[in-house]
Amino acid sequence: MDTRSYAIGDIHGHPEKLARAHALIAEDRARCGDAAAPVIHLGDLTDRGPDSRRVLDMLIDGIAGDAPWTVLLGNHDRLFRNFLDDPDWQDPGLRPDLGWLDPRLGGDTTLESYGLAPVAGRDPYEVHREAVARVPRAHREFLAELPLWHERGAALFVHAGIRPGVPMQEQSEDDLVWIRNGWLEDGRDHGRLVVHGHTALERPRHFGNRVDLDGGAAYGRPLVPAVIEDRAVWLLTEDGRVPLRPEPEA
Repeated sequence: MDTRSYAIGDIHGHPEKLARAHALIAEDRARCGDAAAPVIHLGDLTDRGPDSRRVLDMLIDGIAGDAPWTVLLGNHDRLFRNFLDDPDWQDPGLRPDLGWLDPRLGGDTTLESYGLAPVAGRDPYEVHREAVARVPRAHREFLAELPLWHERGAALFVHAGIRPGVPMQEQSEDDLVWIRNGWLEDGRDHGRLVVHGHTALERPRHFGNRVDLDGGAAYGRPLVPAVIEDRAVWLLTEDGRVPLRPEPEA
């Protein structure tokens, strides 16, 4: 099918889970005889997990090797990128008293994956100087170039969601990487099936007009990839495809 796409939700620094997701996609490709369908990674590549550096290496190396992968920007990736650019930058999606280095955000584990000493209690400017020295330029350039959304066939892929009723070209970056209020509860048809992550659930769910693939890999749960054909969605497991059908909002 010309519009077949694969999608992977929030990775959050878990390279082993990412490798498993790619392996399940490879098995589905073999069954379908389709080596060209793209894999869209929905952002939040980094933070909270044990090895964000390796996740970025895997994605950069795969794309350099001509893997048909698209990687979108998530709010955590933006936090990482912008901390490296300016340690005083405050993301408007965060409370004013909360910064990326706070353990609740997971920036500390991301920097430790680059060999920094634990950052708790350290001067943030010292941490910034060390981070700039240790994070490879290739990683910074990769993060700087990540797109915010991707369309294919009947599906629209984005990290957090969209502002309902606003044309895609007029959507704000803040909404595309952060939105929940005004989006999750909106039941209208958006023209395309919106496939997103960002809002962690106990498992991926299909809400009719949108699919949330953030099944909580950051919190110990599996990273479950999906395949989308037109508006039909299946999760990929070791036993093959499992249909993900629309269900009402709880």
